[in-house]
Amino acid sequence: MRIGLHALGIGNGARPEVIRAVAAAAEARGFARLWVGEHVVLVDDPMSRYPYSADGRIPIPAPADWLDPLLTLSFAAAVTGRIGLATGVLLLPEHHPVVVAKQAATLDVLSAGRLTLGVGVGWSAEEFAALGVPFARRGRRTAEYITAMRALWSQDVASFDGEFVRFEAIRVNPKPVRGRRLPIVVGGNSDAALRRTAALGDGWYGFNLPAATVAERLSALAGYCERQGRRVDELTVAVALSDGAPELLPGLAEAGVTELVVVDAPPARPDAAAGWVGALADRWLAHAP
Repeated sequence: MRIGLHALGIGNGARPEVIRAVAAAAEARGFARLWVGEHVVLVDDPMSRYPYSADGRIPIPAPADWLDPLLTLSFAAAVTGRIGLATGVLLLPEHHPVVVAKQAATLDVLSAGRLTLGVGVGWSAEEFAALGVPFARRGRRTAEYITAMRALWSQDVASFDGEFVRFEAIRVNPKPVRGRRLPIVVGGNSDAALRRTAALGDGWYGFNLPAATVAERLSALAGYCERQGRRVDELTVAVALSDGAPELLPGLAEAGVTELVVVDAPPARPDAAAGWVGALADRWLAHAP
């Protein structure tokens, strides 16, 4: 099992000197990937329910700095050479897929093929309203955008005629490094997210899951994969736990988890980053099966 780190882009993790120090230390200590999430906007008093907490409220204060994930990972790529990079997750229906395809392929080229594109459908109606994107049918929009981006990556001259996006005989370069394809990980814990993973994903990212629910979610994912004529072991499975402990790692690996993502906030001082990353590595990597 690999161990990833979801720590950059927010608060202290939005400071360039901290990003540089954490990224370098995480690579040196053997973390598999750096994960960075996204919100384009936050509002002070949202009506939308955050799906990853018991009280329905996002634990990040609205005034906090929250960097763009692709730009953050580009900065991290420039100060590292081996560690994987993953959006965890980019809210795909909030963006034009032609632009995302261009940006993601650019980062993949600049990082020598280290990018995994994690995508989600979003949960904040207020955020969609601010961006002028319909909140309804965002799942269908996401599925179509994934298909359109894969056409852009794989074809020299691409055309697409969908409900939400259309283009005719266009060239979008560069192409991703690994066979003109970027691995797409679908985020979300709901049945809809699992169905989307089975239909379209190269992997799944379950976020802030209680450890006791992981096996059930993976069983549901396996069922959806079977309906699609796929095997669940064809997918990568990354999970961030809400109540995890290193002793759980062997059982999670046996259940089918391929990457445990440690979610934490880095220290404010860059000179403390190496020790902080080292403590996380000592706690988690030593127990990885």
